[in-house]
Amino acid sequence: MFSSEELKFAKPGAVRTRIAPSPTGLLHIGLARTALFNYLFAKQCQGSFVLRIEDTDLERSSPEYENDIIENLKWLGINWDEGPDISGKYGPYRQRERLDTYKKYLDILLKDDKAYYCFCSEEELEVKRQYQMSQGEAPRYSGKCANLPKETVKKYLAEGKPSVIRFRVASKKVSFNDLIRGRLEFDMGLAGDIVIAKDVSTPLYNFAVVIDDFEMKISHVIRGEEHISNTPKQILMQEALGFPRPEYGHLPLILGTDRTKLSKRHGAFGITDFRREGYLPEAIINYMAFLGWNPGDEKEIYSLPSLVKEFSLEKVQKGGAIFNIKKLESLNGFYIRQRSIEKITELCLPYFIEAGLIIPIFEEMQYPPAYGGKQIIQKYKNSETEKIITLDVLQKIISIYHERLKKNSEIVELADFFFKEKLEYDKKLLKWKGMNDGEVRDVLNKLENILSEISENNWTKENLGNVLLLEAERIGPALQKDRGYLLWPLRVALTGKEASAGPFEIAEILGKEKTLNRIKTALYKIS
Repeated sequence: MFSSEELKFAKPGAVRTRIAPSPTGLLHIGLARTALFNYLFAKQCQGSFVLRIEDTDLERSSPEYENDIIENLKWLGINWDEGPDISGKYGPYRQRERLDTYKKYLDILLKDDKAYYCFCSEEELEVKRQYQMSQGEAPRYSGKCANLPKETVKKYLAEGKPSVIRFRVASKKVSFNDLIRGRLEFDMGLAGDIVIAKDVSTPLYNFAVVIDDFEMKISHVIRGEEHISNTPKQILMQEALGFPRPEYGHLPLILGTDRTKLSKRHGAFGITDFRREGYLPEAIINYMAFLGWNPGDEKEIYSLPSLVKEFSLEKVQKGGAIFNIKKLESLNGFYIRQRSIEKITELCLPYFIEAGLIIPIFEEMQYPPAYGGKQIIQKYKNSETEKIITLDVLQKIISIYHERLKKNSEIVELADFFFKEKLEYDKKLLKWKGMNDGEVRDVLNKLENILSEISENNWTKENLGNVLLLEAERIGPALQKDRGYLLWPLRVALTGKEASAGPFEIAEILGKEKTLNRIKTALYKIS
């Protein structure tokens, strides 16, 4: 399963990967995919997976976003061995709690003259950048402050002159073997000295990540390809501080179906949004695994344990991974069908409640201590009629749409008619293949007469189907019509929709009285 480079670190416990999100936004599909690949690689090697919160950007970071990241990773089943909520040997795991550590290493770089204070103003730097670009040159720092006398530096700092700390970038070529892309090389003579801290107490990303990866003994850094240009900078800082170099692997970007940068217009939302829409965690995990990885066969269904067994960095592609919301919906539909009706009903109920179609009610029941004592029984009622809706009925409603659901939130649009007293639809919808109003009236009258004769005891989908299909077969040849001539107006009268589950299943759940009332309403509408 491992390449020769990977095997060097494949001893149990030797591999340590990490996911290091900044809590400046909600957990998105790209970061979740990166977390998944790090988790899979660590677990396959019997190593450790670390969660580190990179929150040095105090202005943009928030506990709300950190909680969202932690909660959604756990919901997906991507659990870590060390992190801010469970501690560990190499903590703390929030960068804001590690400022003294960064200061220690910044002081070392400054003392060894491998970093220096830069007092150039942003306006001055911008003018220089614009000039370099006008000359066709890549923007880079000129080195104006690189050799200021120590006395001048002390004077400026004492005066409180605005400054940053720059790292001296060696003018040499830096190469490394990317576990996904092979050998990569960069001419750092073109980069210029880079800013690594606003001051000794405020480190920036490229510096802090080097310190954290070293202190936390990270062996493999697996991250998105947008970080490729950061890697040689971090390698130079590792060399300057005498740190060992971890192995690097850069995952392909996730693109939309039009091969542009992924965005909400492609259907890509935060993981919280996918949860609200009714996607299942196992579907998202399965789908994310294929965003850049291919097992090399036709198999498409993978549980998290099977991914741990089968995953390999050698099978991660270099080119962009295409996010296709239709594929995710299809996969989610598959996983919904694997869940029991009881479980899917439990997951769908909140959507009915949020839509105002049903209202949960709670009854406190008293039982003898031997039978459990006090219990809270939850029931539901129709928000329009105040009638109690049993869990059995709700499960029947869900069951007839179980095969159709691509995400649980769709249940409201599919099944709202069960809870409404009055259906809003255009009378034209009642017509099947060019029927006129008179034909629709005749069919509805026939349906009312036939169904009125069926007793409550025989009001089952099986019996309704037998009776109505027999009638459809009888009148069809005489009128040169197919069975839709009879069944289409019935379906529309019962649901008010162009597409729905079968009319026999729907009629059974609605019951005789409500079914006949809806046929009468349709007759009134067509008249």
